[in-house]
Amino acid sequence: MILDEFKLDGRVALVTGASAGLGAAIAFALAEVGARVACHGNTRSPEVTCERINKFGGVAYPLVGDLGQPKTARKLIEETLTRFDRLDILVNNAGTIRRAPAVDYSEEDWAAVIEVNLSSVFRLSQLAGKYMIDSGRGGKIVNIASVLSFQGGVTVPAYAASKGGVAQLTKALANEWAKHKINVNAIAPGYMRTTNTTALQADEARNRQILERIPAGRWGEPEDLAGAALFLSSPASDYVNGHVLVVDGGWMGR
Repeated sequence: MILDEFKLDGRVALVTGASAGLGAAIAFALAEVGARVACHGNTRSPEVTCERINKFGGVAYPLVGDLGQPKTARKLIEETLTRFDRLDILVNNAGTIRRAPAVDYSEEDWAAVIEVNLSSVFRLSQLAGKYMIDSGRGGKIVNIASVLSFQGGVTVPAYAASKGGVAQLTKALANEWAKHKINVNAIAPGYMRTTNTTALQADEARNRQILERIPAGRWGEPEDLAGAALFLSSPASDYVNGHVLVVDGGWMGR
């Protein structure tokens, strides 16, 4: 049965940035189909996400750590393995955004965004990839890119650069690790209703311009990413490697 290819019974997933928004929706979706989930929060505890998962009979464990610090990646991988004794799925969702015109963009903001959005993705993937290779079981790595992996955006130079890097890193790792039964892919969300886009939603003119371009006529909701994340985390995608799956309500097609 094809639906069996989407089940994750017995598998363990680590989802970063799972306190709310996209990460919480992804963590919940993976847990619904049987995965045990380590839910990471960068600046706040993902307890609410874990409580929601545990309430319906799933298994979730909260992890907290600042991915702006290089040592955090190893800590998260080690804590996941200590708690669940395996790691089959890594979802690199945690991210940050800082807005300013390029001529005014500070070195501090540039470094902070690149560290969380790109460098931590490499560190986590490197550690998870080594474990998956050594285990002999392979695994799934799903990176959260953006439509700004393809477009430049406005007043978000570090964010655009980091998400472009995520898309290319996804392909580079897929090239190396496909032979080890590790699928590395990415999801590129469009304009989603999260805290990262609060300023855009509140700007009447910008909000109108965005909605006018989206064929679906609405902002994306975190749950709109759940199906894509489940597909790329499950056996159903075993022959999908190095792909960036756009989930944007049609934005990129305009």
